[in-house]
Amino acid sequence: MRIAVAIPCYKVLQHVLGVIEAIGPEVEVIYAVDDACPEGSGRFIEQNNRDPRVRVLYNPENRGVGGAIVTAYQAAIADGMDIVVKIDGDGQMNPTLLPKFVRPLLQKRADYTKGNRFYRPESVQGMPPMRLFGNGALSFLTKLSCGYWNVMDPTNGYTAIRTQVLKELPLEKLEQRYFFETDMLFRLNTIRAVVKDIPMDSVYADEESNLKIGKILPEFLRKHLSRLWRRYVYNYIVRDFNVGTLYSLTGILSFVFGSIFGISHWIMSSQNHQPATSGTVMLAALPLLAGIQFLVAFMHYDVGNLPTEPLSQNLDEEILES
Repeated sequence: MRIAVAIPCYKVLQHVLGVIEAIGPEVEVIYAVDDACPEGSGRFIEQNNRDPRVRVLYNPENRGVGGAIVTAYQAAIADGMDIVVKIDGDGQMNPTLLPKFVRPLLQKRADYTKGNRFYRPESVQGMPPMRLFGNGALSFLTKLSCGYWNVMDPTNGYTAIRTQVLKELPLEKLEQRYFFETDMLFRLNTIRAVVKDIPMDSVYADEESNLKIGKILPEFLRKHLSRLWRRYVYNYIVRDFNVGTLYSLTGILSFVFGSIFGISHWIMSSQNHQPATSGTVMLAALPLLAGIQFLVAFMHYDVGNLPTEPLSQNLDEEILES
């Protein structure tokens, strides 16, 4: 297997050379992507790096971390690489962990691996409380919108993927900035790829995050809702019509009917100054309760509807047959 590393480079001059030096001999190519860095990180690497494996790529304009990684992905596919590992250039990801990320891919137990800083209680001791809370909330939203209920820490950028799987994804449509990792999970779910978490420790110094919660929260919510709707339509209506579809549709219809019926009769009772009859109350409450039960059943079905057979295994078999 030919393994490559992709490093997005944007204002990482203090750490990027140390990151490159720590990458082990199992890696064949290192793609350092200068994402229109105002500090000239690409030129800096070319002038000071002594590792012959490094290949500097340049984006003509700043495309964000997603745009930088897509540039590296496309180069890895063109160069015939088998696995691409993404490591940030800011020194917060330990390159010596790379074999742990690659191993499940080599053993065909997963198509995509990602870091999880929440796996051990000790791993989050250095994480700022606001990041801890925000990451937990984002993790739940991602589980809901992307369908990978078995993963945590969705914004973790330490990842590895088979290039065979990359070829199945619309790389040009991937989100280019902060939502890149989440959109990657959504796209992987649409092709039923197996995703596995890899435990890792968090590394934080005194740096200030560029992620402004108040600014990006409305955008994140909108994008999560969009992907939740698209995932539901694709998985439960277009691709398959199953018991989960029946649970969800029955639950929504029952809940909506009970809500409308109950609210309308409550308004009428308030205007007429007459209490609603017990039959009216029951007729409103029963659909509401039944709707909640059906939606809970749908959630349970969705949690159990995870991809279990690695996509890369089937792709390997197709290549051998051809």
